[in-house]
Amino acid sequence: MTDFTLADLETIVAARAGSDDPESYTAKLARKGVPTVARKLGEEAVEVVIAALAEDERALAGEAADLLYHLVVLLHLKKVPLSAVMAELGRRTAQTGLQEKAARPAAD
Repeated sequence: MTDFTLADLETIVAARAGSDDPESYTAKLARKGVPTVARKLGEEAVEVVIAALAEDERALAGEAADLLYHLVVLLHLKKVPLSAVMAELGRRTAQTGLQEKAARPAAD
């Protein structure tokens, strides 16, 4: 089995999002637009929490996969490349989480 990466998923989502394939969930979802995808992402986040609290590792893995998929679709629609997210994570992990949080601008 080969290792599947988020970059692989990003490539697949990009190819399918613009497709007119009536069998493609990604194409159908992308046509519904950012508000629908964002709501779906929120639903998936809640399902991740529920699976985690239920201590069901298999369900958690499945829900986490759904969450990541919908996040990648949303990033695609907003034209934010996964590389930008990874760069931000890299920047943040160059210091401790508390240092990074303290360096953020204060909320208005």
